[in-house]
Amino acid sequence: MSKKILTLYHGSSQIIETPEFGLGKEHNDFGLGFYCTESMELAKEWAVSSINNGFCNQYTINTEGMNVLNLNSPEYTILNWIAVLLRHRIFPVKTPIAGRAKRYLIENFYVDVNAYDIVTGYRADDSYFDYAEAFVNNALSVNQLAQAMMLGKLVEQFVIKSRFAFSQLQFQGFDPAEMDTYYVLRKVRNDEANQSYLKMAEEDDDGLYVRDIVRGGIKNDDPRIPGNLPQQRNVLDG
Repeated sequence: MSKKILTLYHGSSQIIETPEFGLGKEHNDFGLGFYCTESMELAKEWAVSSINNGFCNQYTINTEGMNVLNLNSPEYTILNWIAVLLRHRIFPVKTPIAGRAKRYLIENFYVDVNAYDIVTGYRADDSYFDYAEAFVNNALSVNQLAQAMMLGKLVEQFVIKSRFAFSQLQFQGFDPAEMDTYYVLRKVRNDEANQSYLKMAEEDDDGLYVRDIVRGGIKNDDPRIPGNLPQQRNVLDG
């Protein structure tokens, strides 16, 4: 890791000067943790609702000596991210293939995020969770899923996981986030992603679907699984 000091932002309805270890929702993307981003603008989008303003809390953290998992680094694939999501988020299992796919992906692609101080990877909010669900239900190929993750200018999230990492967070202040501005921006981002997704999903694709992955016993080293692209990597990899 070439960058030791990170500046992170957390969007919330509250000002949070001291994030507390062990709080939060168990069924978030990567389980319990404090979810942040390097983008102030995106944090402001996450902070507001359609009826309430919010706050963009700013922190710095020294990552030296920390064990960091970057799910967008070259040694992982989109299927590792999906498996982590399946393990922590609540997925509606609507078909037998979805049930088998969920079990197979967790057994073969899951990465233990709780073994790390910080985890970074895609954020599966709004439409992006729908894309992941479509893949698990055999409606998208793995190539289409990888393309879908690039829609809507998706930004990575940083999740503070360990007690040690929490102790290194330094509160730097906050900015207000106005719903009139940032809820509209979030909706525009989501709508643009959906329009691009629907166009892409209509196209024929002869790539791997989750049924093929399960039936073929496919693992991470299969060349047909798209790898993470250089532009998807974050500053923790230099």
